[in-house]
Amino acid sequence: MRTVARIMENTLVYRLWQAPFAHKKFAPILAHNDLSRARRVLDVGCGPGTNTQRFAHAQYLGVDCNLRYLQDARRRHGKEFVAADATRLGIAAGARFDFILVNSFLHHVDTPSVRSLLAQLADLLTEDGHVHILDLVLPTRTSIARFLAIHDRGEFPRPLEQWEGIFSESFVAEVFVPYPLTGLGATLWEMVYFKGRRRR
Repeated sequence: MRTVARIMENTLVYRLWQAPFAHKKFAPILAHNDLSRARRVLDVGCGPGTNTQRFAHAQYLGVDCNLRYLQDARRRHGKEFVAADATRLGIAAGARFDFILVNSFLHHVDTPSVRSLLAQLADLLTEDGHVHILDLVLPTRTSIARFLAIHDRGEFPRPLEQWEGIFSESFVAEVFVPYPLTGLGATLWEMVYFKGRRRR
């Protein structure tokens, strides 16, 4: 797994690996939102800017800890990208975002850090803003999807009900949709899309 992780640190390899699945993974967000209405976007764990182009019209800030990913993203997209530990964002005081995206990041983070990050993100939302989370689900039954989730680079895939509980601590759910990512006629990964507004 360490060898795979090192290979995936290569920006081109990562982008090629993501390419066949990026649109399918993002599809629930497109189904439930009009992206043209996003004004200020925070992309947490943005990688090499996989979804940056979707927000070309908006003020955009991407955050990731991988400097190679960020250098590639800056070169290709011309948006603002900052290097930071995504569990301690260090966003400027008073900054607010109406669209916060967390795409396939939280299963790389232990549960106390996830809770801390989500509490930070809730504080960064505008009054009308939403957090949008896509993440890997750990299926309860034996399957290809369970095998791939267990052997993913992220060490913390969680069952669906655990994700629901964690998300609801900081946000009021508007959408909570499980969905499959398929390939070669099989479900390779089980995913969840969560859209929520901060608790008042």
